[in-house]
Amino acid sequence: MTLMHRTICAGLFGILALFMLSLPAAAQSVPARAPTTDVTVQSLAPVVTHDTLDAEKATNAYLSRISGAARERSDSYFEGSSEILPFVDTIYAVIAAGLLLFSRISARVRNFAQGLTRSRFWQVPVYVAVYTVMTAVLTFPLTVYEGFFREHQYGLSNQTFLAWFGEFGISFALDVIVSAIVLSVIYAVIRRARNTWWAWGTLVMIVFMAIGATVFPVFIAPLFNKYEPLKDGPIKAEILSVARANGIPADNVYTFDASKQSKRISANVSGFAGTTRISLNDNLLNRSSQREILAVMGHEMGHYVLGHNYTGFTWFGLVFLVGFMFVNWGFRFAAGLFGGNWDVRTIDDPAGLPIIMALASLYFLFAMPVTNTITRTFEAQADIFGVNAVRQPDGFAEAALQLSEYRKLDPSPWEEFLFYDHPSGRSRIHMMMQWKAEHINDPDIKAGPKSPQ
Repeated sequence: MTLMHRTICAGLFGILALFMLSLPAAAQSVPARAPTTDVTVQSLAPVVTHDTLDAEKATNAYLSRISGAARERSDSYFEGSSEILPFVDTIYAVIAAGLLLFSRISARVRNFAQGLTRSRFWQVPVYVAVYTVMTAVLTFPLTVYEGFFREHQYGLSNQTFLAWFGEFGISFALDVIVSAIVLSVIYAVIRRARNTWWAWGTLVMIVFMAIGATVFPVFIAPLFNKYEPLKDGPIKAEILSVARANGIPADNVYTFDASKQSKRISANVSGFAGTTRISLNDNLLNRSSQREILAVMGHEMGHYVLGHNYTGFTWFGLVFLVGFMFVNWGFRFAAGLFGGNWDVRTIDDPAGLPIIMALASLYFLFAMPVTNTITRTFEAQADIFGVNAVRQPDGFAEAALQLSEYRKLDPSPWEEFLFYDHPSGRSRIHMMMQWKAEHINDPDIKAGPKSPQ
């Protein structure tokens, strides 16, 4: 055994011996008294309870408020307006175009325009003016049914026939003027860039959309309704407060007399490039609570703050681009088959306008799911902005029920995708109740109205 091994063993035995010697001493010693401390008894803090909200149950409870004959009337109106009449309108437009073309009435109107002026540019507005009159006459029976008789059938119109016809006349005059201007520029583009006119035509349409958004609130809307500043009061003060908080450049709120036309509630933040105007109609003021008014106005402000004018120009510009490409192809195909019968050969011939309009009607009919999805997405975004801005989820749910007078509340998912340019009542109310469920314990929400369950 080496020295190191011996040293380790000696150490281990030493430790063991000390341990054994300590056992008797430990067994004979008396344990020390453990120290004591007074215990203070206190009552527990009260348990904090949190409210909860079942968004699905609340949504169903809200929807159940519209039932029976009211629900049937709402469903019937929407299904007719949004699911049947678009197809009827398109078929009607195609038939009217065929009548003007195969009878060569369109060619004779072009010849009339050529007899008035040798300028190809000025021939277009002459043709368009006559064409607009002819199509208005051909489609008037359907127009008066949809715009007057059907609205009265469902209790949505307050107008006499003379009042309705007066506004129809204003719309017709505007249609003649605007169509003549826009189509004259489009035909000039077609003549200038024959093979790529559809691309340049899209830019022209975007420019005209921007012009329309700028001039509408100042020059067009007052032709149909009287606009007046809203009287000072809590509602106006709160609307302007929300506007200032969200950077909307408006220092007044306007109301207009939509009740002379219908009982529909409506509001908007319209304008572009310095013509922004906050407006709400008298139906909203007279038929809705302050919560509902603020909810609707918050939604409308959302469109402005989220820049839907600008993004709308982009998305609908793309829709027009594809549409012009389709019209370009369709015109050449149709003229190749029937151009001799119509006395129309080239797309820059204004006599071919009925073909262009018929093709555009077909295109927008089948593009309806796309255009509806664009606008429906904008509306849903504005809903979320509005409820975050004014924090009135129940007010918005109640406003959605008012809109059920002409919008079907509870469609199937496919029906909503194909035919709805706004989220359905169910979608909008559920969105509000889901938002409320996530904020149910916020002080202002707890103090607000209770949602049905």
